[in-house]
Amino acid sequence: MKKLMLATAMMLALASGAQAELLGGLNWDATGATVLSLDPTVPTGNQVNNLPCIICGANQPLQPTGFGFNWFGNQGNETTLAYFSTSVVPQGPGSLGLDQYGGDSSGYAIGDGSIFKAALLGSLGFSVGIDVNQTNANSPQTLESFWFLNYSTKTVLAVYSPGPGGTTIDDINNGTGFPDWTLSGFTLAGISPGDVVGFYARITGANDGPDSFFIVPTQVPGPVVGALLPSMAAGLGLLGFSYLRRRRAA
Repeated sequence: MKKLMLATAMMLALASGAQAELLGGLNWDATGATVLSLDPTVPTGNQVNNLPCIICGANQPLQPTGFGFNWFGNQGNETTLAYFSTSVVPQGPGSLGLDQYGGDSSGYAIGDGSIFKAALLGSLGFSVGIDVNQTNANSPQTLESFWFLNYSTKTVLAVYSPGPGGTTIDDINNGTGFPDWTLSGFTLAGISPGDVVGFYARITGANDGPDSFFIVPTQVPGPVVGALLPSMAAGLGLLGFSYLRRRRAA
């Protein structure tokens, strides 16, 4: 009930047009921002299947070529961590520092032909999967807030900010590159194709290896669906052939 009240209060504050946030030393206008939802569900797909990581640890194995990300520098026992994403391919851990805004040029282009748009597999909507790493079941971390930002206009497009105390997020789906939680409500609809976007995350109580944030398209084609396509096509061909034979017989 308390979390529902906090979420409602946040929604009303955003709707009032009075909400602004100081992130990376800049004021971002949150007027009309979408309120994101956080669920303890494992999204379809994982980073092992080449879902792009926007803020992640150095041990992520299959980042798509050319898709920039920020190295999440946590090595454990960090009180507070806050990171911007970046479209710049990093050279090593700490390439973009704690709470450091890299400027408009560090945002993801979203126009046709961009690597970000391609990662969405034709959809405008997407979610963000969170891979949590913790020392044990008794020490979950806390997601204080997560922001979807338009770097070009300095506006907040969507936000998860439950208020004081944040939301504890524990390790549900153990394994590097396998998200445990899902943030939903992201869309590119209504954003100018020439703008660039980015993300910002705050976590407290980080007690193990780096947590990671992945882009998850609204629909991720699975191997089962791909395997079924040839047999479906063959089946449809047989149906068509049978129909023609019946017509000729008539």
